[in-house]
Amino acid sequence: MQNLKVTALASVALALSTATTALAQGADLDLKFAGALEFADTGTLFVGDNYNGAIYAFDITGQSAPEAVMPVNIGDIDVKIADVLGVASSALAINDMAVHPVTAEIYVSVTRIGNFESAPAIIKVTQGGEIELLDLTSLPFQKQALDNFPDQETTFRPRGLGKNPPLIRDLAKGDIKLSSLAIMDMEFHEGELFVSGVAFDNFLSTLRRMPYPFTGTQSAANVEMYHISHDQYETRAPIRAMSIQEIDGKAQLVAAYTCSPVVLIDLDDIVDGAKISARTVMDYGNGQPLDMVSYSLQGNEMLFLTSNSRSPQVIPVAGLNDAKAYTDADFSRGGQMDLSPTMPAGPVGKAVMFDGMSLHIDALSENLFVSLTRDMYTGSLNLDSNASMFPNRLHNLVAEFDFPQYYAEKSE
Repeated sequence: MQNLKVTALASVALALSTATTALAQGADLDLKFAGALEFADTGTLFVGDNYNGAIYAFDITGQSAPEAVMPVNIGDIDVKIADVLGVASSALAINDMAVHPVTAEIYVSVTRIGNFESAPAIIKVTQGGEIELLDLTSLPFQKQALDNFPDQETTFRPRGLGKNPPLIRDLAKGDIKLSSLAIMDMEFHEGELFVSGVAFDNFLSTLRRMPYPFTGTQSAANVEMYHISHDQYETRAPIRAMSIQEIDGKAQLVAAYTCSPVVLIDLDDIVDGAKISARTVMDYGNGQPLDMVSYSLQGNEMLFLTSNSRSPQVIPVAGLNDAKAYTDADFSRGGQMDLSPTMPAGPVGKAVMFDGMSLHIDALSENLFVSLTRDMYTGSLNLDSNASMFPNRLHNLVAEFDFPQYYAEKSE
């Protein structure tokens, strides 16, 4: 995009504007919330601050890669993080997780809740399994403020299911601010940071792109898409998980929404002020996507998409080539629940077995995933590393292969 290509001299001038800070350190840091995390290829850590309406870029480059990436497994990870922070595990909220692309160290963004205030923190888990509080004040950083940041007063509307009145737990949604969704996911691609979330007006769903190092410039485009299971065109609910892939010979954003359509957006369409009509290519059913991880499986590029209420979905990237774009003309009127014969729709790939519930997941190495996983038997939250070809924990699975008689028979 031409408006993002500035000369080095202009970049220096813009970096001193109010929209972004020049490289700063220590006392200049005013991070109020540590939410979505993303790494640049060399190790710059991007942190979304939904309270300040800004993105911080911390310099963690120049690190050395381990000789071999080892799996990291830590039980009761939330309890151990809380111990490091000096709070009870009930006073800890885990917001996101990302893996350093060079060191394979795992970074977790959290909120620690005290008696009178809440405070952000970033936790680092080393390859040796040590849990450390990252000293953000020791790191050089840049700050990029978001244009069109939502106001801090508007909250969600509580509702019940169907004609039923809202329950007490539903009413609590009325205390949540729309600005909490200002930064939902970030994706770094070829010198630019792409950010999904909501903006300030009625057309809330927004995609931003900005060059890094930050220059004070950014583009913000609104996104509309046809939601198959809801049977309506939607402009407010934001993209929750995304990845940039080459599809049909060009770079495209693969984006997942709640309940659970997946759309394609050409990167060239994300220009400032644009109203984008995303192409809905699939809908695999109800649920809320959490993370989308790109990885290679048997030589094929795949997307591993986790959800808060269903098994992970593995989507072959090649299946998105020449994919049909769905509109309301392709379905009969009315919402489509999971049991509808028209669901799932499109090249949805396959749902795969996953032991427990992954709250956040990322690629640890070429062959390993690392996941913050809620154990289905104990309820504990564990940091687990498992093979990407079979991302499950064998200790919770009792199968034919586990019986000693099985091997006795094989040896006869």
